[in-house]
Amino acid sequence: MTNQYAASYTTEEIADLLKVSKLTVYDLIKKGELRAYRVGRQMRIDAEDLEAYKEKSKSGGPIAKEDKKNEQTSAPSIQPIDPTPPQRFQQTPARQLIISGQDISLDLLTNAIGKSGAVISPLRSYTGSLNSLIAMYKGEADIVSTHLFDGDTGTYNLPYIQKILTGRQYVVINLLSRSAGLFVQKNNPKNIQTWRDFSNQNIKMVNREIGSGARVLLDEKLRSEGIIPHTIDGYNTEEMNHIAIASKVASGFADVGVGIEKAATLVGVDFIPLVQEQYDLVMFKTPENEFVRKTILSILRSQDFQREIGALGGYDLSLTGSIIYETE
Repeated sequence: MTNQYAASYTTEEIADLLKVSKLTVYDLIKKGELRAYRVGRQMRIDAEDLEAYKEKSKSGGPIAKEDKKNEQTSAPSIQPIDPTPPQRFQQTPARQLIISGQDISLDLLTNAIGKSGAVISPLRSYTGSLNSLIAMYKGEADIVSTHLFDGDTGTYNLPYIQKILTGRQYVVINLLSRSAGLFVQKNNPKNIQTWRDFSNQNIKMVNREIGSGARVLLDEKLRSEGIIPHTIDGYNTEEMNHIAIASKVASGFADVGVGIEKAATLVGVDFIPLVQEQYDLVMFKTPENEFVRKTILSILRSQDFQREIGALGGYDLSLTGSIIYETE
């Protein structure tokens, strides 16, 4: 653990020190209560700014300092912490925007927002679809990406959004579509082809974390097949992203996992496509974020952004920038 007088902390270290969630730390940064700056894709907080936040948050009056003449001259002098960070790290008046989700397209969207000239400071939160929606309901995220399959309707996202954000005003915008299915080992030695094959007692899987879109997809498909999840070897073994799932399959640790085609290509495992996922963005509709909504739509519909996403391969951009649903 970094000590009290370290140069800077990551958001994870701040969350650990304050005994709060990382989303709470992002919320403090978003509200301007905790100063932060970006180093590449990572947010950092100077030790001085953490101490300044803690001092501001303390109850009671200020502690009176002893008169210098009463100080023991033999004691080493400790200089007070200056809460003002160096000039190059001074926070701009940009509106901070938390973008939640895990696909690489969101990193490109974050970069595009930064280059747009808009007075917006985007921050990334790498959280799964369902947990991101819950965070949005709690006011801890501004733009949420979601790819949640509903087995009852055979559709994506809206059934979940409408239940979780009930009573709120929001807009749902398509970011892209992508192929999802099963990672299997090279040449598919267990001949895994469909969701029904999860009932095979000789198959070992590796799973995504609860709240992720891939986990919801698997659970909904198992429900439709009448397969009891906890009877599957490896169902409770969890990884936090598509690359980690594909890597477990590639190493032989597991026979199968659920994920997207892009990760299979990157890791080098075989891929069985089973569904075309609808990957959407959700934003609240408020007078305060009207400019942000227009900025996002402009970026998504621009040729430059779509060309950059298209260069990655494996994405369908035919609906990118389309408004899928909007409350009145």
